[in-house]
Amino acid sequence: MVLCAALLHALWNAVMKGAQDRALTSGLICVGQAAFGLVLALFSPFMAWDAVPWLIASIVIHWGYFYLLNVAYRLGDLSLIYPISRGLAPLLVAIGAQVWVGEVLPAYTWFGIIAISTGIAVLAAPVLRGALPVAGVMAAVGVGVIVASYTLVDGMGVRASGEPVAYIAWVFIGNVTVAMYVFPTRMARLRAMPGRTIALALLGGVISGCAYGLVLYAKTLAPLGLVSALRETSVIFAAMIGVLWFGEGPRARRLIAAGIVAIGIILIAGHG
Repeated sequence: MVLCAALLHALWNAVMKGAQDRALTSGLICVGQAAFGLVLALFSPFMAWDAVPWLIASIVIHWGYFYLLNVAYRLGDLSLIYPISRGLAPLLVAIGAQVWVGEVLPAYTWFGIIAISTGIAVLAAPVLRGALPVAGVMAAVGVGVIVASYTLVDGMGVRASGEPVAYIAWVFIGNVTVAMYVFPTRMARLRAMPGRTIALALLGGVISGCAYGLVLYAKTLAPLGLVSALRETSVIFAAMIGVLWFGEGPRARRLIAAGIVAIGIILIAGHG
């Protein structure tokens, strides 16, 4: 379930990176998410009120996520920004889950998390040679911190909801507020946008909704740190998309990094 979500997540980030107008694309993605959320909400009972504070916090955090993601992809390649932003999340989530939620993972699982982060660091090595500006690094790190934040918040919220599908639905519906902020001042640009581009962005929203919905549901079945670490295998898919779709390189580093991440996955899988 989580590995499938990882592939879908890499795909919608590729849509975001390839967009000419990322602000409008962010808004359209959120509209696609909201449409997906409405469908889910129609077929699920309302969640417990205890989850509402977590839901509000999640929506606010996601505002920061879309803003920084827009900035980061304006400053760097998919195969650089994505590994940095996603690579921080497993360690931060595992530490946060242990401190605030009391989830204690065995030693070999920690080795797996560290291996995944190491593989991601190999992918991001060009940053050390100045391939990415400092502002881009800071934006990518900021995205990583926000990813860890909403992972923990939504992990607690979906568990408090009593109805995981309902919580997932309302997270997506709430994200339409991003579109409500983006569209009013950009209507002329939106009308000029090709229909195919709009459809692709809306599809990206549905894809991202499916991806995050799978991850949130998985958090009701497994520890937060474990789910977060497995989800970050999306860097392998993102690296492949970067090479095949955007023509980014070099390929050798990505193969080495993918091998290291695969070792981490094997170690984490042993926890189950």
